[in-house]
Amino acid sequence: MNTISKIITWKRNILASLAVLLVLIILDFYGVYTNKFYFLKAENYLFPVLTIVHLLYLYVVWFKISEGELPDPKMRNIEYALYIIMGVYVFKIYESITVLNSIKEYGEHVIPSTFKPVATISLVLYSILPILTIYTFWLRKRYVGIYNFENYNDNLNIWQ
Repeated sequence: MNTISKIITWKRNILASLAVLLVLIILDFYGVYTNKFYFLKAENYLFPVLTIVHLLYLYVVWFKISEGELPDPKMRNIEYALYIIMGVYVFKIYESITVLNSIKEYGEHVIPSTFKPVATISLVLYSILPILTIYTFWLRKRYVGIYNFENYNDNLNIWQ
């Protein structure tokens, strides 16, 4: 892991996570079967709303590492919420695989030429996202510290 952390620093990881999230938010509105964007479907807004928690966590990790602060209960709660959202990411991977494999079923129908490239990009990005997220958890543990709130008040020095 130390070799990886030399290549992919915490800043690169957070920026890569941000880029992947933004591209996936855009692709979430895109219909691969019709080659159109659907902004009026309510289910297309579920992933962008859930990514707010992920973006907030990335901001908190960036702030805590750059300021050298200790972890706090709010950060822990955001991370625990992100554990649950990781289940949604796994479901999106499954959904992307299902969509990509459905080309065999709809072979007789007119499928846009952008179907396979966009579906493949979605699958790759959805697969990269949990890896980057787990790596962010490891970086938080390494640079910010573990969640140890039993002696949290002993570590605070308000006069510094």
